[in-house]
Amino acid sequence: MPSKMPSQPKTSFWARLFSHQIVIPILALLLLAIFNLISDPTFFSITLGHNSSGNAVLSGNLISIIDSGSELAILAIGMTLVTAASGGQDISVGAAIAIAGSAMVRVLCGGESSPTELKAPIIVAFLIGVAVAMFFGAFNGTLVAYFKIQPMVATLILFTAGRSIAAWINNNELPIVPGEDFKVFGGYIPGIPIPAPFLIAIVCFIVTWLIMKFTNLGLYVQSVGVNEKTSRLNGLNPELIKLMTYVFLGVCVAVAALIKVSRISSINYSVIAKDIEMDAILAVALGGNALGGGKFSIGASVLGAYVIQFLTTTLYKLEVSAVALPAYKAVVVIILVVLSAPTVREKLSRLGKKLRPDKHGAEASKA
Repeated sequence: MPSKMPSQPKTSFWARLFSHQIVIPILALLLLAIFNLISDPTFFSITLGHNSSGNAVLSGNLISIIDSGSELAILAIGMTLVTAASGGQDISVGAAIAIAGSAMVRVLCGGESSPTELKAPIIVAFLIGVAVAMFFGAFNGTLVAYFKIQPMVATLILFTAGRSIAAWINNNELPIVPGEDFKVFGGYIPGIPIPAPFLIAIVCFIVTWLIMKFTNLGLYVQSVGVNEKTSRLNGLNPELIKLMTYVFLGVCVAVAALIKVSRISSINYSVIAKDIEMDAILAVALGGNALGGGKFSIGASVLGAYVIQFLTTTLYKLEVSAVALPAYKAVVVIILVVLSAPTVREKLSRLGKKLRPDKHGAEASKA
């Protein structure tokens, strides 16, 4: 009888594990959770109390993490698409948040420093903020897609001038938005004890996931990022797709701006969303996305954003000074980003295969 053909060797558990893009941010999250559990078992305690408005709200370190990291998670969604399509990053999102937020404040306050009532509906102010953010997103996208300027260089223009534009919109004043209704977006919805920014981030993720699921946009973005020339030969318009990702990032910027401004019912042009662009890029990298473009995972980027906020909260809990915080944060994040790099994951998968006993060879020799 003819000998049986040897079956294909099964992939080892570790090889399968590290082949998943989301595994690194999950492992990072677990490591941070274990560290905090050991150093302070009360870190994960959650209590139910009441805020200044008398509404029942949840509080605790975990609640603070999902609350404070929401703007970063929303930005990570748009930054992931921009990175995947253009092979570069937008470093102007912090300045763009200042511009969009300033436009919203201008509409709500009507040019007054301390109005007694809103001068326009909140939805109108938000839509104007979206339009402004989309315009500047289209500006960046045009420079990248049609003028072929490297993304970081193209967005450096708005990064440099953005906060001055934001201050100019309100005549360098810091208007205060009146009323309690506007504070809901950066606080709590009455009757819901979970922070509103976290709920907004969930909605943004679901909407983006549905767009990627039921349209070909995700496939087009990945195709352009992998090989622009091949995608053009297949009938795609790489310039238009890149432009669309920057405009989409503009929408994410407007939503983040709404939350940021709502938190304090005002705006400080030089401080709002300061350095958030670096955290957004790190969230994309931590999610295992190739910073040179191509394959991407929005879910991994969102998780990466909350891991970064988890790390920040942990360092504050350890009483690390605000001045030294970026240094500690950079060291840990560099390690996590290196581990999440596709080449490193591939090498870890190969190592897992080598460590696995070669049962296939033994079976073949017996046959």
